[in-house]
Amino acid sequence: MNDTMYETLANVLDTLPNGFPRTESAVEIKLLKKIFTPEQAELFCDMRLTFETAEEIAERTGRSLEGLEEMLISMGEDGQLFPLKLGETRFFKMLPWVFGIYEFQLHRIDREFAELVEEYGPVFARQFFDHRPQLMQVLPIEEKIVAEQEALPYEKVSTLIEHGQSFLVNECICKKEQILLGNPCGRSLEVCLAIAPVPGVFDEASTGRVLSRDEAYELLKKAEDEALVHMTSNIQNGHVYICNCCGCCCGVLRSINEYGIPASDVINAHYFAEIDPDLCTGCGICADERCQVGAIEEDDVYRIVKDRCIGCGLCISTCPVEAIRLVHKGNEKLEEPPLTEDAWFEEKGRQRGVDFTDYK
Repeated sequence: MNDTMYETLANVLDTLPNGFPRTESAVEIKLLKKIFTPEQAELFCDMRLTFETAEEIAERTGRSLEGLEEMLISMGEDGQLFPLKLGETRFFKMLPWVFGIYEFQLHRIDREFAELVEEYGPVFARQFFDHRPQLMQVLPIEEKIVAEQEALPYEKVSTLIEHGQSFLVNECICKKEQILLGNPCGRSLEVCLAIAPVPGVFDEASTGRVLSRDEAYELLKKAEDEALVHMTSNIQNGHVYICNCCGCCCGVLRSINEYGIPASDVINAHYFAEIDPDLCTGCGICADERCQVGAIEEDDVYRIVKDRCIGCGLCISTCPVEAIRLVHKGNEKLEEPPLTEDAWFEEKGRQRGVDFTDYK
């Protein structure tokens, strides 16, 4: 009975646009057993990707309302659902595996969980990145965008921060996973920034630390100093996070570095870097200390491997002779992100050929 419920849950997650591929070793079932009880798995399968109250869920599914909200709250606290409280009303929706359940296991992750995720990661990545749209887009270091290349709003860190009203910083689960596996990278752990358009949203958050807008900017500047790539969801409107990622820990960037998946399939990048060979002195700072995806190679001087470059701008900010610049790809080569998260789900589902109508 229990295994059957977890098989059902795995199939539901794989029906969602983000996917949850099956493996011969059934490591994905071990992960689900680590996260969900059978009762929680059963309730998850009754949820949708849109927010509902406990009363609405009970009416739609025929479940008893008694104890339902308490169970939903508990699952929200355990990172199995996405909870939202507006005033005195609570709303809940299901989460895909990534971006979703995995990231919200931050306060529950242990060595066993890290090992299971490490085993499952390459399988998940190869299915996920085989279809557009990409999960995330790069937000380049803003001051490195020259005036004649005016960035679109969704390409700018400042747009996301200025539109936000609440900010919360959390530890990075990817870095925490690697620490548990004995592979710490030495960079700051507390670098994942959540953003909300409503004041006070994070005041009762069970994890993380509430920041002011100025503190959010300071966090991003520190991330740039540590050569961390700013990334956010690959949509035009409704961004709720900025991840600050390194190529040795981040599951997304590791898909480029370790799994051999083309950078353009993994990340939506709107810029690429360009090195002026006449100015480059060959110091190697850009390649050795800054680039997170191995996109800079040494020739007589250094050059950008354009197909690997994700246009983050990290190489530019520490070039001692200002030999590097960011170049916008241009509208003809730009992959315009879907307008909203719902539009992203629709396109990802269409590309994968899955019908997730029951979960909308």
